[in-house]
Amino acid sequence: MHTKNIRRIITKQLKRNFPNWNKMTRKSKKELTKQIMTEVVDKYDYSKILDIPIEELIGVEDQAPSAGIRSLPEMAFYIENFHSDNLFHFDALKKPYPEIVDPELQFIDQLIDDQIINSLIAPDSYSAVHRDIQPYQLFRMELLKIIKYPEISYRKFCSDEYFGRERKQNRRFVRLPLNTKTQADHTELCHFRRGLNFKQLMNVLVYFLHHFYRSGCLENAVIHGVDSSELQSEVNYPLCTIQIKGKKIRIYSDPDCDCGKRRNKRDKSHYVIGYRLHTLTAINPSTGHSFPLVSLVGAANHHDSLFLKPLIKLAQALGIDIKLVTADQAYHDSDGSVLNETGVYIVAPESEKANLPDNVLESPLRVACNDSCEIPMQFLGSTPEGHEFGCDAAPGECTFESNCPKSRIVSFDSGYFQPMPTFHGGSQDAIEIRKNCERPFNLMKKREGLEQTRVRSQQGVIVRSTLTTIVTLLLEMAGTRHKPKKKEDGQKELFAATG
Repeated sequence: MHTKNIRRIITKQLKRNFPNWNKMTRKSKKELTKQIMTEVVDKYDYSKILDIPIEELIGVEDQAPSAGIRSLPEMAFYIENFHSDNLFHFDALKKPYPEIVDPELQFIDQLIDDQIINSLIAPDSYSAVHRDIQPYQLFRMELLKIIKYPEISYRKFCSDEYFGRERKQNRRFVRLPLNTKTQADHTELCHFRRGLNFKQLMNVLVYFLHHFYRSGCLENAVIHGVDSSELQSEVNYPLCTIQIKGKKIRIYSDPDCDCGKRRNKRDKSHYVIGYRLHTLTAINPSTGHSFPLVSLVGAANHHDSLFLKPLIKLAQALGIDIKLVTADQAYHDSDGSVLNETGVYIVAPESEKANLPDNVLESPLRVACNDSCEIPMQFLGSTPEGHEFGCDAAPGECTFESNCPKSRIVSFDSGYFQPMPTFHGGSQDAIEIRKNCERPFNLMKKREGLEQTRVRSQQGVIVRSTLTTIVTLLLEMAGTRHKPKKKEDGQKELFAATG
């Protein structure tokens, strides 16, 4: 943890002392980084006990719940009463525009309330009369690009090829006049993304989560999952590297990113420089469909388990009801701290590194009281200290009955004895459905073009991933890209034909 803290201090000083960091030359960055790194390492006290919040240690303190972020119930009340003071609610009376012929854009256009979007993302100094392009129009442009043109650059997107006067559907969707050549410049769209803070992003995300939960895509009972995916940065070489106690600390031109191990993939290296996207998903048990809800973006070098508590706490602050989360082995709650702090059970496959406790036999799993006892104990339940087992011997069956405590506590681990033990029937069902967590990443990275994003800063990745999550939810609600169900036999085809 000391190496993480040293890197945190270096990054913090670079951001604080050099606000124009992005405009500096690489040579200047390298000299300054080396100077600050040397000073921090020389003055660092390794004997002190670290009492730093985990969010700050892993660099996601700016993504923590804060005042001003509305929960789902608060957003529902806000939407219901937003137009109560208005004599007329024009958005409620609007009719579909004939120029918008694409069914996806039609659905999204009817769903979005421009005035509410404006209120959620407009800056504090916002004045409508001094703007030619309103914030909600720039927001619509971002959605349009992700939906229809994820592969092109913003410079090309903000051109006559896509917003000329003949492009009536695009202009109408983003509320540009059809009788003029007015359109937003790519620099204006860039400044819009940079100006969005985390509170605004979460509020607009909750706005669409509110509509998503009302759409019927999810049933009353859902299982939540957590998984991660890498987003590679454009930066390839560190400015400065130092090795401390066998561990390397690297600082890049983007100070927030770092080098971490990649999941095993045939066509890629074992390491990635950039960020890792940790996403909470909702899995519909009956269909197996999985939907992204909210994400945290952190440097790629941090272990996945460190993001579990911050992600769950953020989701709970948004009003998402979570009881059980299924995940892979990287997200084990081996000490029960996640359950104690959030009330959420984590279920993951047994880790191969976890050793069986004393007097526990495998295949089938049997817990004994001591070395001499051969009678399997009965599982009684869980306590904050671990799982409680009691003697299951019949009267007179055990020869050690007089000296036996008849009970035993098995501590939590990352193997069979997780806070929700894997020998529980519900745990195995949750583990089997865990693979569905990969579906949202395939949609977000391949279909919505998140993989093609130019990763240059943590803030940029946060904005882009949040907008991509919103688009994924919108497309799932629209249902236009669902594959038609295959007919099971010829009788259904005959019935359809004679219908």
